[in-house]
Amino acid sequence: MKKNRNIAILIFVIYILALFYYLFFAGSMGRTCRGEDFRYNIKPFFEITRIWRNREALGMRYVIINLLGNILAFAPFGYLLPKIVTRKLGVFYTVLFTLEFSVFVELIQLVTRTGSFDVDDLILNTIGGLVGYILYYRRLISGKK
Repeated sequence: MKKNRNIAILIFVIYILALFYYLFFAGSMGRTCRGEDFRYNIKPFFEITRIWRNREALGMRYVIINLLGNILAFAPFGYLLPKIVTRKLGVFYTVLFTLEFSVFVELIQLVTRTGSFDVDDLILNTIGGLVGYILYYRRLISGKK
């Protein structure tokens, strides 16, 4: 059991490092240039709605990267966190920690101007954490550790 937890911790660390690379340094994601202004959205569902309404003009690749990508990027967080925490971590705390980590990431993006602070990203990332926890829980109740 301890060996499985150690492997999960290693995977979690690699995941966090990869996530930070893509969120802050990946040139393919436009992260190498720093903007002049602070960019932010604090109106829930504003960007989600804008992207969905303009999906034909923006292209499905953009829609998938921005909507589904945020969910998928944080699903491993929700899946791995309960595996590495020594005490039992339920859905509420897993989702709460996902939200807190997402706020941390968004604030770093705002301050460093490598992205924008977007409440819609918080929503999508938190959904991703929930999806990850559901996958973890399904595996847990099926008897597979």
